Amino acid sequence: MRAVRYVIDKSRELARPAAVNLSFGMNNGAHDGGSLFEEFLTDVSNEWKCVIVAPTGNEGSAGHHYSGRAVQGEVKNIEFFTASGIEGFYLSLWKNFADRFSVELIFPGGMSSGVIDIENQIKTVRYGNIVLTVLYGQPTRYSADQEIFFDIRADSGTVNAGAWVLRIIPVEIVDGRFDIWLPTLEEVSARTYFSGADIYGTMTIPASAKKIVRVAGYNDRIGSIAPFSGLGRKDNTEIPDIAAPAVNILTARSGGGYDSFTGTSFAAPFVTGSAVLMMEWGIINGNSPFFYGERIRAFLRLGAKRSAGAVYPNPQFGYGRLCLSASLRYMSDYTFGQNYFLI
Repeated sequence: MRAVRYVIDKSRELARPAAVNLSFGMNNGAHDGGSLFEEFLTDVSNEWKCVIVAPTGNEGSAGHHYSGRAVQGEVKNIEFFTASGIEGFYLSLWKNFADRFSVELIFPGGMSSGVIDIENQIKTVRYGNIVLTVLYGQPTRYSADQEIFFDIRADSGTVNAGAWVLRIIPVEIVDGRFDIWLPTLEEVSARTYFSGADIYGTMTIPASAKKIVRVAGYNDRIGSIAPFSGLGRKDNTEIPDIAAPAVNILTARSGGGYDSFTGTSFAAPFVTGSAVLMMEWGIINGNSPFFYGERIRAFLRLGAKRSAGAVYPNPQFGYGRLCLSASLRYMSDYTFGQNYFLI
């Protein structure tokens, strides 16, 4: 937040537009734009002539998201597995605050955490070298939903690999829908995953912020979405804006030289650079002083390449594949009239 604040303040001081690339992502949150960081990004994007760009993350095929619905009178068992060698991990469960259900965590080997409800808003359980802390949260000024957070840590050595069960015990259900996220691949690897994971709703935070450009990753050699690219929700809420190349991208290497990299962190800079050129055309070159923020996002969507027969927007590509040339052409057409860009 301090880094983004510095960039925006400095660009305003210099009277220049700014494009901010945030090539990172995390799973600790509701993925609905309501976290403190996401609210900050939404607010700061309104302050100056800027565009903020974030990748959708690499969690599409990781198995780190589970979605379900609690039903009155039915206990639900959710199985997940942990890899060997990790010192700790978390489960972030988000639900409607109007729903009441208890939770119980079954460790590998069968030990139970005991049933935890609002009467136990903070509970700590020790099992061997493992310390489980459960925080039964409340809505905040940033979100009307409720989080139940499970922190599992080894106070010595590592967490035992194996099968765990999270048990949902309904008390009073109004809505019933809930989502759970495990940490990202970088934290726990692909060998930690849910059985029956949901590939949708796997965009990482802060890509779910309200007024930033969300960039998915695709393989530009074959035209398909990259299997790892974080996906929006199946009902087309919280989806990417656009997709950019993310597989075997040749770019500068730390320490000098060049190398090939894969991931949505390398897709986002294509879009950030495109936003810079769009703002240069509009603001710096004097063609239109208001080409920044949501206008840039709108013209990126408009100019995106879309495959015949596919339905857009969709959770994989959003509005299509990045095409700066078409976006600039539409910007010119809307500013000066059709075909001006061709002259």
